[in-house]
Amino acid sequence: MTTIINNSSADSTTNSAKVAEQANSKPVKKLRLKSLDALRGFDMFWILGGEALFAALLILTGWAGFKWFDAQMHHSAWHGFTFYDLIFPLFIFLSGVALGLSPKRLDKLPLSQRKPLYQHAIKRLLLLLLFGVIYNHGWGTGAPFAAGEIRYASVLGRIAFAWFFCALLVWHTSLRTQIITAIAILIGYALLQAFPFITLDDSGAFSATGSINAAIDTLLLPGITYQGAAVDPEGILSTIPAVVNGLFGVFVGHFIVKPHVKGEWFKVGLLSAAGVALVAIGWLVSPLIPVNKTLWTSSFTLVTAGWSILLLALFYAVIDVLKVQKWAFFFTVIGCNSIVIYIASSIVNWKYTAQSVFGGVINSFPENAQTLMAVIALLLVQWLVLYWMYKRGVFVKV
Repeated sequence: MTTIINNSSADSTTNSAKVAEQANSKPVKKLRLKSLDALRGFDMFWILGGEALFAALLILTGWAGFKWFDAQMHHSAWHGFTFYDLIFPLFIFLSGVALGLSPKRLDKLPLSQRKPLYQHAIKRLLLLLLFGVIYNHGWGTGAPFAAGEIRYASVLGRIAFAWFFCALLVWHTSLRTQIITAIAILIGYALLQAFPFITLDDSGAFSATGSINAAIDTLLLPGITYQGAAVDPEGILSTIPAVVNGLFGVFVGHFIVKPHVKGEWFKVGLLSAAGVALVAIGWLVSPLIPVNKTLWTSSFTLVTAGWSILLLALFYAVIDVLKVQKWAFFFTVIGCNSIVIYIASSIVNWKYTAQSVFGGVINSFPENAQTLMAVIALLLVQWLVLYWMYKRGVFVKV
């Protein structure tokens, strides 16, 4: 079951940290990273309707610059990268940061002390897989009765697997082993894609039907794929490198939680340098391994990890170092219940709700402004629900 608690932390891994603290004789105080909730909320903001803002602003103003911003609010057609391609891997990265902020080695503890944490991890994995199926067949459709007509692969399912395997590595291996694992996955996955041992056709190793991802999904992925395509964007093989996005988050969490003799700004500088380096490496190898979200190539992993680190460095610098925090409250409210509002976006018709509440106000504006007001109303309705939960200390965790 999901857990509804009354405290100030919204990250779904906090439950795991508490269980781990109970398993150790001396609980370790977890760093409160306010920028984490804010960045998570910023990430979710675009999924909840924020991506439509620039198209609406283009209608209102006619400024051609908004056309470029609007283009960034759509996934790349195949190879390439847009801001919207970052949203999913950023969320996985942030779940890894939470793990890294409070790392626990459990492998030397008695099984009786480790068991509650394992049970929580498995429960979370299964619940997110279930919620992913519900999300896939949400508003107006419903999950088919026939098992073969269900889409099992999902965004929430990938988040679940990435977090689960990251957690197992954090609980049972050293940081050095985790780094080696990340490098091995990136290299191994790149070689597997570049030199596939099985394909559906000869259209190319990084094509929609010629990739090894398409072949594996066709053979092993149960149910249907996204839009009936040969390769599912949340398919089997592409889940493997997503674990690395989470591990990069773990590494950043490890780094942030430890005091540095040169101060917090030195941390921000190093994080920024690391982010730039990863983005550069990702694009440098892109002629050989194209940056591709659907295939979640190793270059895509590097580019998205780099941008994730850069965004966290920015939020960390402003919110946790400079302590300029009031502006981030809007995003923090979203970040504190990010999973629940994501699921609700599939099973609740928020556009209908927003039109029902603010329809008269929207229609009172000039015609070229009504689209923008409709987007604002959609976001406001969802935010007010989250604010109501936030003020009452209701944080739904999985």
